[in-house]
Amino acid sequence: MSGTNLEKMSRKELLELREKVEKALIDAEKRERKEALKAAEKAAAEFGFSLSELAKDNPASGKIAKAKYRNPADPKQTWSGRGRKPQWLHDALKSGADISDLEI
Repeated sequence: MSGTNLEKMSRKELLELREKVEKALIDAEKRERKEALKAAEKAAAEFGFSLSELAKDNPASGKIAKAKYRNPADPKQTWSGRGRKPQWLHDALKSGADISDLEI
């Protein structure tokens, strides 16, 4: 596209070009997703698995961890004990609360 001089194009031509570029980007993403899926299937097959078998064995796939701690100031706020501690937990600990006091 080095031959295209955008400064000489009309607004209508630029809008048409943008539509074509957006469609081309969508098509390129679909194509690359298919290629990535094929590569992942091939890699899994080399180990004797299918992708669906691997996804089924993943303990984190689709499961939400059960809440272990609750904010006494706002019972809607909970934390599973996994990942970053929420700010309300940091604040409670800083103000002297023991983490066992916050257990559900």
